[in-house]
Amino acid sequence: MFGFDIGSNSGVIGTTQYQDYFNHPDSLLQGGINGALSAGCFVGALFAGFPADMIGRKYTLIGASFLFIIGSVFQAASNGVPLLCVGRVLNGISVGVTSMVVPLYQSEVSPKEIRGRIVAVQQWSITWGIMISFWIQYGCQFISNTAAFRIPWAIQAVPAIILCSGMWFFPFSPRWLADKGRMDEARQILADIHGNGDVNHPRVKLEIEELEAVIHFDNEVASHRYADLLKPGMAYRVFLGVCLQIWQQLTGMNIIMFYAVFLFKQAGVGDSQEATLIASGISYVVNVVMTVPAILFVDKWGRRPTLIFGALIMSIFLWAVGGVMATGTWSVVDGKAVVSLGSKTKANGLVACIYLFVATFATTWGPLGWIYPAEIYPLRVRAMAVSLSTASNWLFNWILNFVVPLLMERIHYGLYLLFAAFNFLMFAHVYLAYPETKGYTLEEMDIIFEHNPRKKIPREALDKWMAERGLRQTGSGDASSEKKTEITSDDA
Repeated sequence: MFGFDIGSNSGVIGTTQYQDYFNHPDSLLQGGINGALSAGCFVGALFAGFPADMIGRKYTLIGASFLFIIGSVFQAASNGVPLLCVGRVLNGISVGVTSMVVPLYQSEVSPKEIRGRIVAVQQWSITWGIMISFWIQYGCQFISNTAAFRIPWAIQAVPAIILCSGMWFFPFSPRWLADKGRMDEARQILADIHGNGDVNHPRVKLEIEELEAVIHFDNEVASHRYADLLKPGMAYRVFLGVCLQIWQQLTGMNIIMFYAVFLFKQAGVGDSQEATLIASGISYVVNVVMTVPAILFVDKWGRRPTLIFGALIMSIFLWAVGGVMATGTWSVVDGKAVVSLGSKTKANGLVACIYLFVATFATTWGPLGWIYPAEIYPLRVRAMAVSLSTASNWLFNWILNFVVPLLMERIHYGLYLLFAAFNFLMFAHVYLAYPETKGYTLEEMDIIFEHNPRKKIPREALDKWMAERGLRQTGSGDASSEKKTEITSDDA
């Protein structure tokens, strides 16, 4: 749903039909229109933890998708900026809720070996939504009346209808069920996921043991309050999750997605509206294609190296974009700042760097920005903590939507140098502060943050820690190893 909104709106705002109908909104007003979605996203993500814990991940997603349908209808029927913004705020609330609950739900139903891959599929679906809706909008630009933007906005409702209908056939989160005391239902769902319906499958029995021990610990010595997020140890995890989501926005990727048409216009790429839209549309195709390697290899590469190298490479490409644009001659045309590069080679090089930047983001920070925060928190505060980190993502998205159109006019190429600097800072932050989480169950994350490893924790240390806390059946390390071996062979 988020992808459909970005793809349709990023193309629509550059068309003559849209500009004429809404009286050529200036940079501040256009930032407000785009920012209406982000403002709704912030509110939706911030409060999504309450329904996710109370009525479950499943019903929360159904309600959010229904809200998105209403918002899409308002946008398609808009007779001016106020109704358009109301529709975008409603869509934003829905997207905020789903962007928080979907990775949470995916992480709770996925085996640890492919958890990153499953959550990465969410990012891939966003890229598909962006690309499909953009090319729908590209076709609609040839319609001479307001249907040129009303049709794309109405089609946004299609994925919401599919989600609203399809989620009724999905299971509840087994971890949410266990937290609510519905252990038999949780056991059956885990059996369906891991053991072909066999509740006595070793993998199912092991996960149930871990869940029961974690819930017992939470009930005895912990609580489910927001204040828990500020306790020693937990505050550090919250800080990492919030910072990662903020950094994902400061890569500059979503802004390029929102304002791709304006960016290419400003750089003088394409000699017509159609040519500029095609250049923008290719970036969305690159985004879809290059998310595939992340899905295939994120659980092999690990979280740390993917984030570190991704940030460094994106920084290099943005330095290059800013550097190329700095060599051009800037002027104001129709109230918009544009640059004349004076060379077809420079223009092609700029486009290539943008495409390579998009490809790098799609393979690294695109999926990891959602995977990492969804897997580092204990069950008792997971929904609240993921809600907070996701809300921080949308808060910065809203801020950037407001300021980027202004910065494009005021500091010109400096905007890309600014985002390049942010990418370099996030490279350093991840290298110094973020532990590796690949290959661990959600119940094992406490030991990760006790050791804060840059690589993997020795299995012997992990088994000892789990046994001390009752998260493994009592017995020797050999017995634990045998059980692990049995599970591995059965899963293979």
